[in-house]
Amino acid sequence: MTVASILKSKNGRLVKVDAEFPIGAVTEILYRNNIGAVLVMRDDELLGVLSDRGIVRAMALNPQGVRTLPAERAMKPRQHEAAPSTTLEEAMQIMTTHRVRYLPVFEARKLVGIISIGDVVKALLDRQAVAVESLTAYISGT
Repeated sequence: MTVASILKSKNGRLVKVDAEFPIGAVTEILYRNNIGAVLVMRDDELLGVLSDRGIVRAMALNPQGVRTLPAERAMKPRQHEAAPSTTLEEAMQIMTTHRVRYLPVFEARKLVGIISIGDVVKALLDRQAVAVESLTAYISGT
């Protein structure tokens, strides 16, 4: 199974904000879309990912002015990415090793999606459930 299988199951919509977008407005976007992170862009370039955790950190460091801080100031800079052909195990290894919960997905240098550690865990559990069901059917002869 690959990252492409996760992207197929998602709605395909990328939620992006400009680097200068205020964090207060980002929180509204996260809430309205029921998501945990947005992609922070400058023009068509991905700068990083701003997650709910990044906002909490920014709030701890700047409690009075966090709502007006630009997204760029609280984001995790772009460092790690995946391709649609990346296996789920490879994606999980990247995310675990580098302690990131979100992984942008690029194909031919074009941003095509983002996956979360929750997406990867769910896909792996779904795959495991299918394997267990198949083995159970094989053993019971059904």
